[in-house]
Amino acid sequence: MKNLTIKRTLLAISLISVLLCGNTVSAQESVIEDINYTQLQQFVEMAKANYPRNKIAELMEKKAKNAPTMEALTYLDMFNASYYYRPNERASINPANPYTVNGFQFGISVSLGTLIGTPFRIKQAKLDYRIAQQESIDYEKVLTLEVKNRYYNYILQLKELKLVTQIAQDSKGIADDIGLRFERGEIELDGYNISKSAFNSANSAKIRNEVSFLIARDQLEDIIGRKLTEL
Repeated sequence: MKNLTIKRTLLAISLISVLLCGNTVSAQESVIEDINYTQLQQFVEMAKANYPRNKIAELMEKKAKNAPTMEALTYLDMFNASYYYRPNERASINPANPYTVNGFQFGISVSLGTLIGTPFRIKQAKLDYRIAQQESIDYEKVLTLEVKNRYYNYILQLKELKLVTQIAQDSKGIADDIGLRFERGEIELDGYNISKSAFNSANSAKIRNEVSFLIARDQLEDIIGRKLTEL
């Protein structure tokens, strides 16, 4: 009975050591050392060039830039030229009217509404352009920060995936060894079940981290507009 207790104790210590070893490695590993700032800046530039929302912001700025010029052209709309032609051989309807003449008669009318309103519309268009410029600058900052967040999360998930994969491999090795010892009758059923449970937990954690890594990779690829495998 005493020997069985000792064996179970040693088994528990062995399994706990595997888990603690994984946590120790995780604590000692650093994400910062895996960050490639040159690549990160490249991702930022790719996002600015490819991300649809940034393209929309750029197009809105260009549209706002052209608006003052388009409003200035409305000055031409306030002048309305017209003409009237009366053949020379046609008798005047009212001979007593000295302004009734034959031939061409020209006239120009001016729209006061256009004359007065156009300067205000030009001023408003210039303000809209300045707002569009600031919005474009602000969105570039937001986009840059979002690219960095997704990149850092991608590096984190990649690092954690490597760690949990190593832990799962170590746990499998121990579980296989304990399984052989169980078959030889060196370890009781309780010890065998503990090792299997530890292996299943480590493998489950590995699967969850794989999904988290794939999500992080997809989110990064979405914002830069390219597959990482193409770079």
